[in-house]
Amino acid sequence: MNFTRIFSFAFIFVMAFNIAFSAPSPRWNPFKKLERLGQNIRDGIIKAGPAVSVVGQTASIIKTGK
Repeated sequence: MNFTRIFSFAFIFVMAFNIAFSAPSPRWNPFKKLERLGQNIRDGIIKAGPAVSVVGQTASIIKTGK
């Protein structure tokens, strides 16, 4: 019974804190920079795909040529 009271108090506190501080968004958002970094890495891998396949084909030709 005491656990329920503690859990409900913690839930109400978290919800009040969330409502109080969720209105304005900050100017600097680290998650946006992290998302952009991930997109740049993804785009680099996509652009490097043909070059990697050429290197793989070259390596297979050299191995079969020996």
